[in-house]
Amino acid sequence: MNPKVDAYLSKAQKWQEELERLRMIALDCPLSEELKWGVPCYTFQNRNIVLIHAFKEYCALLFIKGALLNDDKRILIQQTENVQAGRQVRFTNVREIDELETVLKAYMYEAIEVEKAGLEVDFKKPEDYAIPAEFQTKLVEIPAMKTAFEALTPGRQRAYILYFSAPKQSKTRESRVEKCMPQILNGEGLND
Repeated sequence: MNPKVDAYLSKAQKWQEELERLRMIALDCPLSEELKWGVPCYTFQNRNIVLIHAFKEYCALLFIKGALLNDDKRILIQQTENVQAGRQVRFTNVREIDELETVLKAYMYEAIEVEKAGLEVDFKKPEDYAIPAEFQTKLVEIPAMKTAFEALTPGRQRAYILYFSAPKQSKTRESRVEKCMPQILNGEGLND
């Protein structure tokens, strides 16, 4: 048990009993406990396997490479259409967790086997996404913008494309592109 996780759980405003139960299940598997990204993270040989999250409406186990798991019980949820690797199992009470304990452990062991086998999620590449016209125009008009964008990591490129694509109105897409141009030219990601 990691003292940092103890502190996290003691401060939990909601889902405290559920989070503690999920923690015990994870610790029943051959996983190490850490605090990463501000939440409990369970690792195998320094490889992230599963996170415990608390949300407003539910708490969840997030399998880092859940897309690679054989979800026989159909309990894994893709949070949004843009999430490629992670999959959640959501809970609203301890009874739901207790009912799935055996299944959750089996999924954790399978996730460990995925890591042992060195399996990786086949992520979509930035060029697989449609670049919004408003951003494409800037890339053509400003060669330095195109160069700077192409120098970003694939994850940073993807984040910008998704951010620019999200609004329904062209005016909002243009505004987002304008606002982010200095960051891109400085080689920074959307959330840097």
